[in-house]
Amino acid sequence: MPVESGSSATARQVKQKRKAHTISIRRTNSTEQERVTSQRDMLEGQDSKLPPSIRQTLLELFGQIEREFENLYIENIELRREIETLNDRLTAEGQTVDGGDLSKGQLKAKASHSTSQLSQKLKTTYKASTSKRSNYFPGKAIGARNFNMGSWELWGGDSWIVSSFKTTTSRAVCQLVKEYIGHRDGIWDVSVTRLQPVVLGTASADHTAMLWSIETGKCLLKYVGHAGSVNSIKFHPSEQVALTASGDQTAHIWRYIVQLPTPQPVIDTNQMSGEEEVDFSDKDEADGDAELPSESPTIRVPSTTLKSHQGVVIAADWLVGGKQVVTASWDRTANLYDVETSELVHSLTGHDQELTHCCTHPTQRLVVTSSRDTTFRLWDFRDPSIHSVNVFQGHTDTVTSAVFTVGDNVVSGSDDRTVKVWDLKNMRSPIATIRTDSAVNRISVSVSQRIIALPHDNRQVRLFDMSGVRLTRLPRSNRQGHRRMVCCTAWSEDNPTCNLFSCGFDRQAIGWNINIPALLQEK
Repeated sequence: MPVESGSSATARQVKQKRKAHTISIRRTNSTEQERVTSQRDMLEGQDSKLPPSIRQTLLELFGQIEREFENLYIENIELRREIETLNDRLTAEGQTVDGGDLSKGQLKAKASHSTSQLSQKLKTTYKASTSKRSNYFPGKAIGARNFNMGSWELWGGDSWIVSSFKTTTSRAVCQLVKEYIGHRDGIWDVSVTRLQPVVLGTASADHTAMLWSIETGKCLLKYVGHAGSVNSIKFHPSEQVALTASGDQTAHIWRYIVQLPTPQPVIDTNQMSGEEEVDFSDKDEADGDAELPSESPTIRVPSTTLKSHQGVVIAADWLVGGKQVVTASWDRTANLYDVETSELVHSLTGHDQELTHCCTHPTQRLVVTSSRDTTFRLWDFRDPSIHSVNVFQGHTDTVTSAVFTVGDNVVSGSDDRTVKVWDLKNMRSPIATIRTDSAVNRISVSVSQRIIALPHDNRQVRLFDMSGVRLTRLPRSNRQGHRRMVCCTAWSEDNPTCNLFSCGFDRQAIGWNINIPALLQEK
């Protein structure tokens, strides 16, 4: 009777195990309909505000996730058994295979691919199902800017992906200096005062606006006059006055007086080893239990309330001189108000969908408004008798913001993942186009060097010049940077401590020090 060799026996065992594994998967799939039916019956007995179709879709998607991980678990057990068999064969030769690391690595690699796809499918389904409802996710025009993204954000296998753009050069040019933590919900807007004392302002979905000491990170003052999410904050050009826009359909003007505390030594958070540069995207956002600035002075009543809109006021800004303000709303209009009388001067109509942003020129009576209708409009108030308007169609998705530069340029950002630079003298086509890998939110342009800071949905902040050349990306790791969508950036070039600020839905604002001469030299 022929004797079977060791290698042949091993191959036969592996083949039998694979066959058993296939049968196991078939059995799992054969019970799929019973499991879905059982889960459907369970959900029908529970109270939920979601429509039945959405609940059913979510159930099916989560069922796919469960089956995928079930198969991965079975394959993991199979790999361990094969490694044990191989170790038995190699023991005589004094060699072994570390099955723990191998199986873990293979399991993570497969999970990373499958769960990231399913996570993206879930996000797309959720956005589509809620696109026609109000009071959900703002900025992307799905609600009244009161939605807590932290409770809905789905993180897939990308938590195991290591960032490929981690260099010592970028850390030397761009350094995180200070984190401003104290809001209880996402921060939509950040701004810096134009006169002394220079302070940082933040507008949050927690219905408050806060003023911060840039050097110490301490909250100096809190404004709680709004009844809805505070969507933007801008400071008067020559007075200690702030302008905030809110989901309560109003804009408020309020005066503030702050006293700066004694600066503390700055701790360099960028001195860390290469191992700490792993990009853990599933790390929790800024600690919600952190000590809040409860002892800060509080302003509860505005000096002026501007209310003519019939929808969420998403943004507001001061016209040159500070005697008039412009507001942008989801009622598809922008309003021009007289500050002294609070009267509506002009209602700017023409956009086909909700407005997302408005911005004024630093030296001329020009206004630019952005909208979900994929356009932005330039309004000219330089001639009191003629109020001309120009419509610009350069994007294929929501224009999230359009801002003026000191020169004769407008820079627009969009959910179509592009940023375009336009010349005011000839705006038929952009003079430069920046293509990115993620939707762009409220951008800002530095005054002197005209560097564009792009905040992204994917938690990154990138810097480009006006010709579209990428300069750098702000460092982000498991120890620093934003952990959720970055909503806005703001430059403050004259500040010696931090000359760039960013804020996001991780409930924090961050102050950065950008070595602009070194940055431009590297270009």
